[in-house]
Amino acid sequence: MTEIDAKTDALVPAWLTLPEVAEKLDVEVTRVRQLVKEGQLLAVRREAESGNRVLQVPAAFVGEARIVKGLAGTITLLRDDGFSDEEMLEWLFTEDESLPGSPVTALRENRGTEVKRRAQALAV
Repeated sequence: MTEIDAKTDALVPAWLTLPEVAEKLDVEVTRVRQLVKEGQLLAVRREAESGNRVLQVPAAFVGEARIVKGLAGTITLLRDDGFSDEEMLEWLFTEDESLPGSPVTALRENRGTEVKRRAQALAV
């Protein structure tokens, strides 16, 4: 879990705290922490409304009571390619005309095969 720069932070339109993620997934916060630890979710330290720096997850990673299909596998591929958490966020949220849209948008639209193909190609 890292802190991110303003450029990467600006790419992500909305964030959720870990308790908010837990509520959306209908699980305990400890389970969300475990998902982050296992690499199924990315969380970074950001300033919350309270002024404290807390772990937050991009809201786009959480769908209807579940993590977006294909996200965990994509994170694994990018991590295996040597991407840092910040680089993964930048890649996932940067628009790609050939998709079209960003990789995270494609995952949310159930177009994960193409996203994973592109992630695999990054290793070459």
